[in-house]
Amino acid sequence: MKKSWQIGGALVGLIVGAGFASGQEIMQYFTSFGLYGIAGAIVATIAFAFLGMSLAQLGTDLQTTSHKAVIYHIGGRYVGVILDVLITFFLFGVAVVMFAGSGSTFHQMFGINPMVGSIIMVILTILTLLLNVKNIINIIALITPYLMGIIFIILVYSIFTMDLTIAEQEVIASEQASAAPNWFMGALLYVSYNIAAGAAMLIVMGGTLKDRKVAGVGGLLGGLMLGGLILLIHIAMFVKLDVVDGVAMPTLELAKQIHPFVGVLMSIALLGMMYNTAVGMFYAFTVRFVAPEHKYFKPSIVLIGLLGFAASLVGFTTLVGKVYSTMGYLGFALIIAVIIAWIRKVPKSAKNNKSIEI
Repeated sequence: MKKSWQIGGALVGLIVGAGFASGQEIMQYFTSFGLYGIAGAIVATIAFAFLGMSLAQLGTDLQTTSHKAVIYHIGGRYVGVILDVLITFFLFGVAVVMFAGSGSTFHQMFGINPMVGSIIMVILTILTLLLNVKNIINIIALITPYLMGIIFIILVYSIFTMDLTIAEQEVIASEQASAAPNWFMGALLYVSYNIAAGAAMLIVMGGTLKDRKVAGVGGLLGGLMLGGLILLIHIAMFVKLDVVDGVAMPTLELAKQIHPFVGVLMSIALLGMMYNTAVGMFYAFTVRFVAPEHKYFKPSIVLIGLLGFAASLVGFTTLVGKVYSTMGYLGFALIIAVIIAWIRKVPKSAKNNKSIEI
């Protein structure tokens, strides 16, 4: 069970990037729909749990150190090629976005030049990636309970200091910019582009385990925790929409309202999430081309890290617009492929069980 919790915690740490933890993505995909955002959070929880379980088990079944084998397994010769190319591209793109985002965060927090902040994150990422994958999973998983603790504190504070009625908060919610036409599509799109970003590393994590049940439970737990975080952040922001209306980083604003020190803790959590995402994405990107045990793996890590830093100089806002705008479509193709693979697996499992009984 310990390994399952590690996989689940690592999945949360991997997917919860700066936009998730800051509340900005939750605002656009859930809170902007008011109370319907709760229904959206439930839909997202179910989807994350199912996909987390399925992808982790696929990694275990094929005992792969890269997402390539699984993607070709579920996508076939032709669709597999397209999914592989797109996922590989987005792995690099999302990591670069994290480098740029860390530069912006360091600048806002400490007034440090954004380039210096990005360099710090690049160095930390490269040093971490020189460890083996099991150590990486442990490191990524560590910050998850810390983040959930901070978010829970913010939730309790928000509920007990709510000033407006639910009806009044609904009015403010309807004025927020939405990333989808309705709450259901918002939930699906959110799951879609997050799975597109996190699938590769989740598959790799599943490949480190021999027991598919342990891997499946890990992916399931990770999905449930992701859904729980979405729900907590959504409720915390909804009941304090009068405070976070128009704010770029809503959860950080709520944390500051409690106490400046809590604001610092939340800032650390945001940087931790960026670090987790950068590490996971760059590792999955690198092992797509070079096996972890290969002599060129470590030099490749350094080279790719430097290329990522150079790409991050384009700017955080520009990168987010370019990279994230198309990820949802990739995610839908991947989700359909995973569901088809799962459906094909079920009859085989049932047949095997029947044979055993006979």
